[in-house]
Amino acid sequence: MILTPIDSDRLPELLARFAEGLGGGAARAVLGRIARPGSAERAQGALAATHHGAALEVLARLAMAARPGSPQEDFSWDGRAARADTEAYVLLHEAAHYQLASPERRRRIDFGLGPGPETGNRAAAAAAASLHGLAVEQEEAMASLLGILWEAELGHPALASFLDQNWLEGAARPAAADHFRRTLAALGAGGFITRSGRPLLTCRSAPDGEDARPYSFTAPVRLET
Repeated sequence: MILTPIDSDRLPELLARFAEGLGGGAARAVLGRIARPGSAERAQGALAATHHGAALEVLARLAMAARPGSPQEDFSWDGRAARADTEAYVLLHEAAHYQLASPERRRRIDFGLGPGPETGNRAAAAAAASLHGLAVEQEEAMASLLGILWEAELGHPALASFLDQNWLEGAARPAAADHFRRTLAALGAGGFITRSGRPLLTCRSAPDGEDARPYSFTAPVRLET
């Protein structure tokens, strides 16, 4: 859900200011792939169906099972399979969560992060949570950006998700661009993207650490164009 709605006539200016904050190099090039012209609107009709099929192919390549029904019937991910009757961008977001979750949490409802926006049985998802606080916020940010990078890679309207998931909130402030760079670096440090910022079919193999913070947002990873 967008915290601060952005008028379409202001969007080019905000994207330009955000890009300036990123400076040069790979982070700006990644933003360029996300913010393609025309990618701020969700696909409809036959095109949306095509995107949905492509998202399911990504899940299959990750060995993620899918089952009929909407996440609102229970969960987006029940520890074994993802609910398939949802939008392509939601499926790619779940694929990103699957990649980022520790092996143990891949067997938990909603990856042990607690209920998400699509979750129907919120009480059961909350009871299954095993990661908390800042660790959840960090992993959610990484899953958000990784899912968006999958959308960009597949030619889906990635900018629509970039807006919905509030990456341009406070775009004029240095902290917004810094958050993007650090999240991108964390994905690179984990081996989930290439040095040019393209998504890989990599799944985490390490368990959650004792401090339950599996990633560092200050990892010294140099991305290349």
